[in-house]
Amino acid sequence: MVAVAQHPNIELITYAEVTAVNGYIGNFTVTIKKKAKYVDWDVCTGCGTCEEKCPTKKLKNEFDLGLGQRTAIHKLFPQAVPGKPYIDAENCLKLTKDKCGICEKICPTEAIRFNDRDEYITEEIGAIVIATGYDLFPWEKAYGEYGYGKYPDVITSLQFERLVSSGGPTGGKIKRPSDNKEPQSVAFIKCVGSRDDAKGKSYCSRACCMYTAKHAFQVKEKMPDSEAYVFYMDVRTAGKNYEEFYQRSVNAGARYIRGRVSKIYPRGDKLVLKSEDTLLGRPIEVEADLVVLATAMVPSEGAEELAKTIGFSTDKDGFYQEAHPKLQPVDTFAAGVYLAGCCQGPKDIPDTVAQASAAAVKVCGVFSKAELPTEPMVSEVNTEKCSGCGFCVPICPYKAISLEEIQERGHHGTITRKAARINSSLCQGCGACVPACRTQALNLKGYTDEQLVAEVDALCL
Repeated sequence: MVAVAQHPNIELITYAEVTAVNGYIGNFTVTIKKKAKYVDWDVCTGCGTCEEKCPTKKLKNEFDLGLGQRTAIHKLFPQAVPGKPYIDAENCLKLTKDKCGICEKICPTEAIRFNDRDEYITEEIGAIVIATGYDLFPWEKAYGEYGYGKYPDVITSLQFERLVSSGGPTGGKIKRPSDNKEPQSVAFIKCVGSRDDAKGKSYCSRACCMYTAKHAFQVKEKMPDSEAYVFYMDVRTAGKNYEEFYQRSVNAGARYIRGRVSKIYPRGDKLVLKSEDTLLGRPIEVEADLVVLATAMVPSEGAEELAKTIGFSTDKDGFYQEAHPKLQPVDTFAAGVYLAGCCQGPKDIPDTVAQASAAAVKVCGVFSKAELPTEPMVSEVNTEKCSGCGFCVPICPYKAISLEEIQERGHHGTITRKAARINSSLCQGCGACVPACRTQALNLKGYTDEQLVAEVDALCL
């Protein structure tokens, strides 16, 4: 069995989250919290009658990033699998005030369960695939010059994606959030939070150049008489047919301006963008009806805690650290735990699909063997020297060391004491525990003190 560890923020997709992980490759024990749905999916047919009749209708739709509205009982998004609703317990009148209950009365299959509760289950897992996704950089806090989020017509690229979607809040029509009018000019600002050591992140978010080109093309395609301005630092199109698509956007009429926007402020019913054109070497001012920010991709909230729960490391930016960037791009330092998607770093769709396929193949490789090879150069314990202090246990980054009781014969009979034990399936031979051992009871196979001294003596002869 494979456990797909997802971030708690997307728990509504599976209505479950991983709360604890123990064991090692092929023998993981995973504790899963199954959240209460208040709907019996085994009985529910997904007819949608409950959603139509629910009186609580004006809640912000999280999937539409607040641009649309939903009811208290609803599907996470229109294409959700399974296509069945759940009840938002925080906003349901029946669960909060013991009123209403209309959905229970009209449900043709009697699938509503207001007495549903969270449930914890434990599963034996052979491998784990981590797919926590990403969050958007909180530009409202860092980029005050863009309005601190107080201008409704300054939106993110994800929000624009929902506007142009046929299943979005506007049915695919591009409309301003402030007055629901069709904008005659749209300005796109790239690298908001990316490649900015001062206020954002130093890395490039990779996907921004291409989806901004797509959005600018969609503006020109849906509204031929409108203007599309794209403010950029550099255009990076490293991918098959990417450059051709970028040129297609330019040929459609999108105006690319090389320069950072320094300020956004309102003027009448429009937004003014003050910037510069570094290719012309002069300041410019552009009026736009709608501003779209290509914000940086950052690790999901809580992703670092999940890494600690499972037992592997993150890099300086908080993304999950792979075992080797070229030879083991989907492996972690914890054997049997694999990465897929933006949890490792910013990626576009083709790279994410390729990495997910690679992770699946890795899992198949684990399950196809009766025995697995392990690292030969692992730590070993001299139990006679070990005092059982346990200082080495928190030092090990792979959770390969534990304290166990051992029995020894003494002058007064058999005595029981604690000593360190190495799990060779988890140990990666890093040697971090060796210098931490106060009694010198730990050694790394192949690199013992005696062997190192012998090597030095041989070189000196």
